[in-house]
Amino acid sequence: MTGPHKVETDTAAADTAAADTAAADAATARRHSPLEHRAAEFERRSASGARGVRLREEPFLTQLDLRTSPGSSSAVSVAEALRLPLPAANRATGDEHEAVLWLGPDESLIVAPDGRAESLLRTVRNAQQGGSGSVVDVSANRTTLRLSGPMAREVLEKLCSLDLHPRAFGPADCAQTLLGRVVVVLWQLDHEPGYRIMVRCSFAEYLADLLLDAMAEFLDD
Repeated sequence: MTGPHKVETDTAAADTAAADTAAADAATARRHSPLEHRAAEFERRSASGARGVRLREEPFLTQLDLRTSPGSSSAVSVAEALRLPLPAANRATGDEHEAVLWLGPDESLIVAPDGRAESLLRTVRNAQQGGSGSVVDVSANRTTLRLSGPMAREVLEKLCSLDLHPRAFGPADCAQTLLGRVVVVLWQLDHEPGYRIMVRCSFAEYLADLLLDAMAEFLDD
């Protein structure tokens, strides 16, 4: 049965939905990444060729902090829901488009493209029902720098005490470590080598300066 009241209700609901969509679009338009103003500088100070290395920001990646006991029914359910096995120590499962990175014995980091946080939160929380664990959106906590090119490892070795030689650290390896004095999540993506460096937004400028300084010797090759 229809009538003026239902039409008014439907119109109000449509107006509310439109307003919510407009607000979401406006919020997205207002977002600014910590290093967006340095994009042209990163391009200018990157180098190609056999001794090249490139730096750019990959902002707004979805990042969810997952806590679950290894081997528990909850962990099994989460892995099935994500269609990705939970990783072994200092490893990542998946690929650069969607992955789970090991951070600690009962802690992992789910990484996905921008805009996936809400759907992944629902997926994981549904999988955790009846079990232990938690999942929290920490996307705003870090931005991501991508360092790639034949000399990328040499650049990182100036700043990091980890053994990054391919015999010890390769594709799908990850670690929480220090670059300079900055705590980061370091994740090797491929054999080029290419790396993602996840850093707290408040330290992003400082880390970018360190990396650019370490890259300088290759700019003139």
